Amino acid sequence: MTTLYPTSKRLILCISDDPAILCYEQALLERAGYAVLTASSAHQALRLVAMCKCDAVLLECEMPVLSGYEVASQIKRLSPEVTIVLLSSSEVPPHEVGFADAVVPKLEASQQLLPIIADLCSRNHGGQEMQARFREEEQQ
Repeated sequence: MTTLYPTSKRLILCISDDPAILCYEQALLERAGYAVLTASSAHQALRLVAMCKCDAVLLECEMPVLSGYEVASQIKRLSPEVTIVLLSSSEVPPHEVGFADAVVPKLEASQQLLPIIADLCSRNHGGQEMQARFREEEQQ
C-alpha cells in the first residue's frame, strides 16, 4: 500500500482522555505510515515525551487535570523541537496558541490532520537535517 504522506516512520504521540478518539487517531496515522504512541493522561504523555523522541504530538485542548495548553507548554519545555498540533472543539484564544504549531478543529480533523502533520513534520525534519549538516561542516 502506498501512502500519500511520506513519513519515514515518524513517531507521533496522540494525547486524549477519550479512548475512542485515541483509537481513531492511531488507526488514521498508522494507515498513513506513522508510528504511533498513545497517552490517556497529561502525566502519561509527559513521561513519554521525556523518554521517546517524538516527531509530533497530537493533543486535545480540552483535557481534565491539565488543559491541552498547559500540556503543550510543558512538552515544549522538555522537547522544544517537537511539533505540536492541538485539536479543539471550540475557538482557541490567541494567547493559548503560543506553544502549538497548528490548531485543527475537531470537526475538520478527518480532512486536515494528515496533510498538516505531514507538512509540519517535513519542515521540522528538514530543519534538523540542515542543522546536522551545518554542524558537520563546522567541525571539518
